[in-house]
Order: sequence, then structure tokens, then C-alpha cells
Amino acid sequence: MQTIKAVWDFFQYQILGMKWLNGLIAGGLSALGLSPGSRWTGSIQFFLYDTVKIIFLLCSLIFLISYIQSHFPPERSKKILGRFHGLGANCVSALLGTVTPFCSCSSIPLFIGFTSAGLPVGVTFSFLISSPMVDLGSLFLLMSIFGAKVAIVYVAVGLIIAVVGGTIIEKLHMEKYVESFILNANHVDLSSPDLTVKDRLVYAKEQMLSTLKKVFPYLLVGVGIGAVIHNWIPEEWVSLALGNKNPVGVILATLVGVPMYADIFGTIPIAEALLYKGAQLGSILSFMMAVTTLSLPSMIMLRKAVKPKLLALFATICTVGIILVGYFFNAVQGILL
Repeated sequence: MQTIKAVWDFFQYQILGMKWLNGLIAGGLSALGLSPGSRWTGSIQFFLYDTVKIIFLLCSLIFLISYIQSHFPPERSKKILGRFHGLGANCVSALLGTVTPFCSCSSIPLFIGFTSAGLPVGVTFSFLISSPMVDLGSLFLLMSIFGAKVAIVYVAVGLIIAVVGGTIIEKLHMEKYVESFILNANHVDLSSPDLTVKDRLVYAKEQMLSTLKKVFPYLLVGVGIGAVIHNWIPEEWVSLALGNKNPVGVILATLVGVPMYADIFGTIPIAEALLYKGAQLGSILSFMMAVTTLSLPSMIMLRKAVKPKLLALFATICTVGIILVGYFFNAVQGILL
């Protein structure tokens, strides 16, 4: 048992967490004559370490996920979802969202395609919620910061929000609040061509480079914010706003996250810095969920596809779900960390 734990700890801290890299960067900065104890040195170390670590994990994970995704093009996904009905369809749709490494804005065109193909609106909304919130990349990135238990529970509760949200929308018969041009769209049911292993590897490489290009600016901003929080913001400030002394910290974190636009890769360094400064786990994860799922740009894009009543219901379901998840994580923080 001790051997298994040692192997797992090595995987979590040295492979996923890349702690060896942090030590290497610290040694390099010291060799350059920078004082290890200064805030500026700490900020530079945090920025370099998190940027390199997240880019490495991002490229590796997106490549792997995109290779898996090459087996599930939109046409095939539509056929798979069309075989299921009721709650089972919502569950499959939410799970399908986990293999699409997209931000909220990138998920909306697929949501529109699924809806115009005749899939139930509740099923497509389960996909729309889960895709940016709980992709496979988030599982490994969260594991590198918070550990396996937090990462697995995060993905599980994210899927629950997606399934429950889609089911509520389905039960309320909200189809009439989807814009008519989507419901009446003509679509061609094409079978995906047979791809060779080389074709899939090329596709995965292209998706990796495309995703990196899109998220890189937000990644740098996120790491920069994380470096400032980690080295310049007093711990008592973070603890006062998002610690256990503030009963509305989860709500505050959710509301702060909504106007922002980033994906899981851009929020990870901020979450890491907040955890170090004493923010509660639930507040951190609520912030991450709000940023990735309810960003203002994605709401604007979604408004082009659905009417205000359905948009408001979607935002309300996600907001309430995220806040409840935040308080749940606060309650079990001692068990998970």
C-alpha cells in the first residue's frame, strides 16, 4: 500500500504538478543573483513555473482529448445522442461534453448544431453546461493543484449540474424559446469519413495548436493575476473576502467570475494563488465554474440562439448550481484536502 501511495504521490506532484520544475526555476533565479525571498523574485518564479507547467499540460491533454474526439465528430455525436431518451440522454450528453475541450463560446456552435439537428433542447443544454465546465483537461489540471479527490468530485458535481439543468429545461418544455432559424434549419446527416491513425494525429496536433493560440493570452493574464495574488495581496484580505469568516464568500466569488472570460486553463493559476492565500475551496471552485460557464461573451453569443426567457433560466440554473456546489465544497473541505 505504501508503494502504491508513493507512486501516486510521484505522479501527482512530480508528473502533474511538476514540482521539480519549480525547484529548477528557483535555482536558476538564484544563479542569476535574484533574492529568493523578495516579492519580485517570487512573482517571476510563480509566473514562469505556472506558465510552463500549464502549457505543457494543456498541450498534452488537448492532443490526447482531440485524438479521442476525432472518433466523435458532430454527425456521429448526433447519432449517439439520438439513441437515448429522457434522463439517459441528458447523462450521455453531459458525458459527451467532457471530451470537447472547448470554452463556453466555442461550445455554442455545437449546441446550435445539435439543436438544429432535432435533438431535444434539454439534452443539448446538458452538453452546453458540461462542455466548458468539466472537460477531461480540467480533471488532470485540478488534480495537479488540489489532488485527485477534489478533481474527481468537481467533475462529478459539474456533471450533476449539467444533467439536472438540462432535465429542468426539458421538463419545462422550453423549445419555443429557441430562435426559429435554429429549429427550422436544414441539416445534412453526413457520415464521418474513415480516418487513419495518421489523420487523427494530424487532427489532434491542429486542435492542440489552435486551442493553445486561442487560450494563450488568457493564460498569461491568469498567471499574471495569480502571481500578483500569490506575492502581493495580503493573506488577510483574501481570507476576509473568500475565507471561512465570510458566509457569502461563495456568492461573491460566483458574481465576480460571471463577467470574466476565460477557460479552465486561465483560471487554474488564479485558483492556485487563492488557495495558497487562504480562500475556501468552495469559493475558489465556484469562481472557476462561473468564469468558464457563465462568461459575459458566451451569454451574448447564446442570446443569438435563444430567447431571453430561456437564457435567463439557463443562467439561473447554472448560478444556483454553482453556488450550491461552492457551499458543498466548503462543507467537505476538511475531508477532501
